[in-house]
Amino acid sequence: MSALIDQLLEESLESLRFEKALTVSEWSDKYRRLSSRAASEPGPWRTSRTPYLQGIMDALSSNDPTQRVVFMKGAQLGATECGSNWLGYIVDHAPSSCLVVQPTVEMAKRLSKQRLQTMIEETPRLREKIAASRSRDSGNTLFSKEFVGGMMLLTGANSAVGLRSTPCKYIFLDEVDAFPSDVEGEGDPCTLAERRTTTFARRKIFMASTPTIKDYSRIETEYLLSDQRRFHVACPFCGTFDWLKWPQLKMEDEKPSTVKYECEHCKERFGEEHKTDLLSNGRWIATAEGDGKTAGFHLSSLYSPLGWKSWEEICEDFLKSKHDAPKLKVWVNTILGETWEEDYASKISANALMERCEHYEPGVMPEKSLALTGAVDVQDNRLAISMFAWRGPSDSEEGWLIYHQEIYGDPGRPELWKQLDEIVLREWPHASGVKLRPDMIAVDSGGHFTSEVYQYARERGRQGVIAIKGQSQRNKPAIGRASKVDINYKGKALKGGALVYPVGSDTIKTTLFSRLKHNEPGPGYLHFHMSTTNEYFDQLTAEKQVMRHNRGGFAHREWVKKPNARNESLDTLVYSYAALNCLYMRYDRRTIWEQFEKRLKEAANPTNKKPLKSKQAPKQGFVHKW
Repeated sequence: MSALIDQLLEESLESLRFEKALTVSEWSDKYRRLSSRAASEPGPWRTSRTPYLQGIMDALSSNDPTQRVVFMKGAQLGATECGSNWLGYIVDHAPSSCLVVQPTVEMAKRLSKQRLQTMIEETPRLREKIAASRSRDSGNTLFSKEFVGGMMLLTGANSAVGLRSTPCKYIFLDEVDAFPSDVEGEGDPCTLAERRTTTFARRKIFMASTPTIKDYSRIETEYLLSDQRRFHVACPFCGTFDWLKWPQLKMEDEKPSTVKYECEHCKERFGEEHKTDLLSNGRWIATAEGDGKTAGFHLSSLYSPLGWKSWEEICEDFLKSKHDAPKLKVWVNTILGETWEEDYASKISANALMERCEHYEPGVMPEKSLALTGAVDVQDNRLAISMFAWRGPSDSEEGWLIYHQEIYGDPGRPELWKQLDEIVLREWPHASGVKLRPDMIAVDSGGHFTSEVYQYARERGRQGVIAIKGQSQRNKPAIGRASKVDINYKGKALKGGALVYPVGSDTIKTTLFSRLKHNEPGPGYLHFHMSTTNEYFDQLTAEKQVMRHNRGGFAHREWVKKPNARNESLDTLVYSYAALNCLYMRYDRRTIWEQFEKRLKEAANPTNKKPLKSKQAPKQGFVHKW
């Protein structure tokens, strides 16, 4: 009996003992398990695999005085797992209320299902603290994880409701450069979220993101206010510590297989076989004083461990992107983890575009072109119409303006729309000698004649006519999922009713203005024929990007039209490009250009001609008549 009492007493005392305070990296090495469903390298977490994450994770530990941790990064560096480790650490080792903010509610849902729930199931320490989502009243839902001592809430930066309630000690703001500049008119989402921590003396805010545009990037702004740490590694030859820089990667004759890193100090070159030792012995060194409360970390994909993103792959991606500004921007953001510096002050001039006009026949698709899209901008007293011919591949299209015209009249009367039919829905000649009907015609519904546009698109949907509506917010896709606007008295969508496609005007304008800067014909180049007027180019360059600041003080870009200027030619170019992207939704993006090329050959030789097939037959689609 005495032995039993002693055992019970020992167990009671053990339960009362406080566990030694761990850092996030120590907790992760001790308890975290990676699942094969969500990780490329399943099994126990090993900080030694990504040594650079230790400094970041330890700054997030409860015993570290740092209040804000900023991580500006490239891709394939383990940042998502770093944030997941911190959340697991909070649940198990430092319980309190925490908030996780993704760019959208949908992304928050995806993180919860694919990352957090998997982590909970695979890590015993967390499985003990958070009940299974299948159990009744478990407190484990998509957007809420309850545990002893706290609660984890998940929301999107596009939801004001999710950002303004319940005080939280910990906040994880993920991919902040994709956050909207203003959420439902209530201000900056980062500011709204951070206000929830003001009552906590030892709060922690973790902000991570791939950067975007210089002077508009949230993560860059926050990093510049920090102590700006860089991960320094020792040269295998001279032992000098320095951080890895892209210009020091050297290739012979632009052959990625020959890439070596050249030490800035001793000029010796070493290969990636040294990377494991470099990372293991590396250390974070602050390069600025900062505010004393914010630890900032910057890391490029040059540090990606062996087996992940190699130096050779980085060089291959660069060579593929260097002549295409939109692709190069993505490379700079995601590989170097740096902002893209766009010189918006030096705008593209109408005269410069006029000087590069070419001799090709207007109204005729050039020989190299394979697809034809059109756009209609609806004004109060006229319709502006543009037709563009295109050639792929899909990530670097080449385009030709073949037609631009304004027809005057009242858009509220059917006569004007009949005139439009005669222009856009006719067969257009191709330089090869065949005639092709337009693949897609986008008509703007955002003006004063919305009902008329809906009717036009409804009646001509099978001929490739779609209604669109521009969205000026940044980070919107070029073309979004269509919404049904024709409903009955019960609120149910009518079969064969009109659909409206949202268009990311800001996104498309940024892409097109980058392409207008191309000086050599080829991928991404936009061609204009000699008959194009000065007025057309004046309208094409009628807008500029300006910097605005939201109520949180964060800068964001806005496209602004010059005073008293017209911009119909710019709008129709944007809508024509949106129509091209709509084709990618209806056909297999990987093979669409091969299909169009095959179509052209079959039109020239109609023997055994087969119709072009979409990847799925839409309920309201269109039929080509070749």
